[in-house]
Amino acid sequence: MGSANRFKKYFRKHILAKQKRMSKLTVIKIGGNIIDNPDQLKSFLNDFSAIEGSKILVHGGGKIATKLAADLGVEAKLIDGRRITDNPTLDIVTMVYAGLINKNIVAGLQVHSCNAIGLSGADGNCIKAIKRPVKAIDYGWVGDILDDSVNTESLVSFLNAGFVPVFSAITHDGNGQLLNTNADTIASSIAVALSSHFETTLIYCFEKKGVLRNIEDENSLVCEIKEKDFIPLQEEGVVSGGMIPKLHNAFEAINKGVKEVLIGQASDLPQFKNNKFGSRILK
Repeated sequence: MGSANRFKKYFRKHILAKQKRMSKLTVIKIGGNIIDNPDQLKSFLNDFSAIEGSKILVHGGGKIATKLAADLGVEAKLIDGRRITDNPTLDIVTMVYAGLINKNIVAGLQVHSCNAIGLSGADGNCIKAIKRPVKAIDYGWVGDILDDSVNTESLVSFLNAGFVPVFSAITHDGNGQLLNTNADTIASSIAVALSSHFETTLIYCFEKKGVLRNIEDENSLVCEIKEKDFIPLQEEGVVSGGMIPKLHNAFEAINKGVKEVLIGQASDLPQFKNNKFGSRILK
């Protein structure tokens, strides 16, 4: 009888663990084009709240930090379009990203009974990064994420407790230093880290319907992109600018266990449940 009970407990424990691991998780990243438009943001938060199952939202910064820096007389320093995060800039992006924007998003989700919790990487030691090494350019307090940067135990605890984590693009190094970190990379790293616990979908929302063959034609959507198509699409000019690192992150996520990666327009998010959303990234 004792052996039978032990077997039942073992069976129940491992079956429940497998079921939990295979629960669906959706990780979505939004950028400044949504954050800077109150009506679009409000609509997106309504659509995001309606997604079934566990979910995580990652957001960038938008124009608010740039405006505040100008108001405070802090000069924006850019090299090849990339912001240099010096001490004053880090103070500003932390206040704006992890404070004002993050809490406005959390409050907006609570309107829809979506029990969001606003986080930076330092909260719950969720995401630990390293300062980007100085090579030809010193980017200042910019964080790079490593394979073991995401604390899956903390994130799984939040999700299992019924919370919806909302991450700003601020991480930490474990030694008291905050770091400004690319939000696309944060979203990809979270999706990869949790793919062993959940059936994970990663979605990048931006201003276009997806990857377009003709940037001026919304009907020229590239519905599926395989890794072998990446270089030819670059050579054709279909993939350029900010889409290049997005696709790099997407292919890395797919190759490391994420079930699917989608890139599309935030306003089309309701189509996600019908499998008609944006461009689908495949191996």
